[in-house]
Amino acid sequence: MLDHLARADSLAWHQRLAGLLRGAPAADFPRRLDRCLRELVPYDTVLVNAYRGRRRPLLIHDDYPPQRREQGIERYLSEAYLLDPFFTAVSDGLDQGAHRLRELAPDRFEASDYYRRYYRDLGLHDEVVFFARVDAEVVIAVSLGFGTLSPPLSRRAMQALRHLAPLVEALLAEYWKWQGGQFQRQLAEQEPVALAFASFGAGVLTAREQEIVRLLLAGHSTKSAARELDISDGTVKVHRKHIYQRLEVSSQSQLFRLFLDHVALVSRQRGG
Repeated sequence: MLDHLARADSLAWHQRLAGLLRGAPAADFPRRLDRCLRELVPYDTVLVNAYRGRRRPLLIHDDYPPQRREQGIERYLSEAYLLDPFFTAVSDGLDQGAHRLRELAPDRFEASDYYRRYYRDLGLHDEVVFFARVDAEVVIAVSLGFGTLSPPLSRRAMQALRHLAPLVEALLAEYWKWQGGQFQRQLAEQEPVALAFASFGAGVLTAREQEIVRLLLAGHSTKSAARELDISDGTVKVHRKHIYQRLEVSSQSQLFRLFLDHVALVSRQRGG
């Protein structure tokens, strides 16, 4: 440890960390954090969102160019976040540490329409997110996207990010202490579009079938959905057949499109 701290590159790194500590209360801290993390591990994109319960995430910082904002940000914040493994993890209580997409995603996630539309079509193949609970109701997520412009994420780089996580959490908590007030009202106004799950197929599907729709769209296989609901694989298959018949779709891609249309309708109705 002493040898490591005595190295010249260690001095430069700790000077950058000192700058982050001094700048944590400032409004531009997310941009400073982004710049510092890029020097450690190269990545393609960054998103910093605040989550409050199952409400729509609130965007705090990103680096998406204008031509990619609609697909990479606007669609995510208006509809796709409901199927996001990281959003699901926060909703289930995860609020600290650095976590890789493959660790939290369902077993068939990379075969899902969600993955195709919001990862592959954006040129991303991996993602790491820092979670930090900054108050009793709010979790900040710093999402690092890896794709065609960055080298593959190595095991060593992932370990470095995990070791850095406690410091990132402390810095984000300090940032929120000084800057969170400006976001609280916006978070309170964010619509809980997750209600779209409760109403999708209402009056046509049973409650159990609605649960299965949510799991299948999020990327769970038949086996994984069965484990989540503590039922047999065969029962899931029967329910899926009924779901397709009752919603008049013939594929999971059609089911995905129908769900997104429903989310958009719910959002317009609540907004209007």
